[in-house]
Amino acid sequence: MVKDNAKKQVALLLADGFEEGEAVIVLDILERLEIQVTTLACQKSLTLRTYHGIQMQANELLSAQGERWYDAVVMPGGPEGSVALAASKDVVEFVRRHDEAGKLICPLCSAAARVLGGNGLLKGRRYVCSGDLYKDVKDGVYVNQSFVEDGNLLSGKGLGLAFDFAFQLAYRLTGDAQTTNFQADHIDYHHWRADQKI
Repeated sequence: MVKDNAKKQVALLLADGFEEGEAVIVLDILERLEIQVTTLACQKSLTLRTYHGIQMQANELLSAQGERWYDAVVMPGGPEGSVALAASKDVVEFVRRHDEAGKLICPLCSAAARVLGGNGLLKGRRYVCSGDLYKDVKDGVYVNQSFVEDGNLLSGKGLGLAFDFAFQLAYRLTGDAQTTNFQADHIDYHHWRADQKI
């Protein structure tokens, strides 16, 4: 595994109404692979209300990040949460500058269509999202798979496939197939392997 001072850094963007299952699964899997996840509240308060009304606390505010860089930016879905992220100028700018720098951009569920597609950030790349939201997207190419990779864009279909998405992201960040597969086996998740074909 990587040394502590070389840990990969991931920003997990959250707004009221986010899908807590998706967010927590991704955070859990990444942390198991010694990837540092920082939850960022994309609103004025660190206290967030999830899709199912659970109160959660973010680590930091997005507005306080300045020019800080992350290796990946993750956006969970949730009807209200993804709409709020999509409407935030700070979120759009944060995603845009990380995308332009070649960092991993990782929307899950409705976030690909709403946050990226709704702000012209897909840039013609292949992606997946939940339901039929792809029908309103004009700048990307929808692919019906568990997760879709196109360059630095890694998108996941939804909550039921959040483990696939999280393990693939962990593998992309670490490049460590053996340890990533070990962690998948450790939690009895045998549907994903680092060497699988998609």
